Amino acid sequence: MPSEAPATVAQSALDTKPVFNPTPLNFDTHNFPALRNDLYLRTARGEQTERAPVWCMRQAGRYLPEFRAIRVENEFFRVCRTPELATEVTVQPIRRYAELLDAAIIFSDILVIPQAMGLEVEMVPGKGPQLPQPLRTPADMARLTDQLPGFSVDTELDYVYKALTNTRHVLQGHVPLLGFVGAPWTLMAYMVEGGGSKTFAQAKAWLFAHPAAAHELLGRIADVAATFLIGQVRAGAQAVQVFESWAGELGPRDFAEFSLPYLARIAARVKAVWPDVPMTVFAKGAHYALEQLATETAFDVISIDWTIDPAVARTRVDRALEAAGQRRTVVLQGNLDPTLLFGGPDAIRQRTQEMCRGFGGSAHIANLGHGMMPSHDPEHLRVFLETVHVASRALRK
Repeated sequence: MPSEAPATVAQSALDTKPVFNPTPLNFDTHNFPALRNDLYLRTARGEQTERAPVWCMRQAGRYLPEFRAIRVENEFFRVCRTPELATEVTVQPIRRYAELLDAAIIFSDILVIPQAMGLEVEMVPGKGPQLPQPLRTPADMARLTDQLPGFSVDTELDYVYKALTNTRHVLQGHVPLLGFVGAPWTLMAYMVEGGGSKTFAQAKAWLFAHPAAAHELLGRIADVAATFLIGQVRAGAQAVQVFESWAGELGPRDFAEFSLPYLARIAARVKAVWPDVPMTVFAKGAHYALEQLATETAFDVISIDWTIDPAVARTRVDRALEAAGQRRTVVLQGNLDPTLLFGGPDAIRQRTQEMCRGFGGSAHIANLGHGMMPSHDPEHLRVFLETVHVASRALRK
């Protein structure tokens, strides 16, 4: 399949259940199909719904054999940069799980922003993302292109917009389509470290040895990210998520200085243009900041990982909003431990039911506490999805 002509690849995204009408590539941003399943959007806006919507981070990925088939002859970033391939991969889990998933998330990567800003990013098998020429010192910021005359986020990342628009048409309103970006601290960490890290020593050294330069870099990333999200919505994204994957590497004080203000800036800028588009923040490991995320940013949804009790998170968020005099609903998303999908169906059902009870009947978007893993059994994800449907519906009766 990956070696076939692009039109054939696009066709393959349409040929199996749920049934989508075959279409050529479609970049029309003005005439999208009507949405038939708005459960995710209603929940993200704080409405009471008949059950919890469910989707999974990295639901389009290496655990699916059909994804691996695409990757045999297509390098990772080629898939991201080729709208028909990105559409195919985005639709794969929706096709496989039919009516069980309530949202699709565009296939892309958080590191397209560093690429757009002038850094080379490679996806190395067995190692993950690598930046061969990282920003080792503040002087290296001179290599970034985001402040050069003529720089345009929309031009650099137009391939993502095209993938979003085409996918929105291919989905035919079956489920809403989500866009996303990486958050400034997480992207800065990659840009300075040159890849993932166990200690983040070099990135954190920037924060403490060069705070002014760190704030400049974080602000520049935030501005690119906000512009990118605004463009994603214009291209067809119906909700967006900001991934602060390395939030837990910062203590409360450093998170408040080097992460929270930039998350708030992104949310404020996007909401100024698209006030009705739901926004989610996932600050993995930053449980200490739940109150600040709820009261000091404009995010509609806070995604939590599996290391906090959802009932505790719900209580803390509600109390913080009440104390701040903010009469709004902040929805929680999460939070099953992804490794539970390595267990048997009975264990998955039991723990998923416990998760749903933890969130109770409040506005909740069911998800994993992080992303799908390459060695997950796709049928175990099916058990999780089916259990959320049944258990969350029972809680709302």
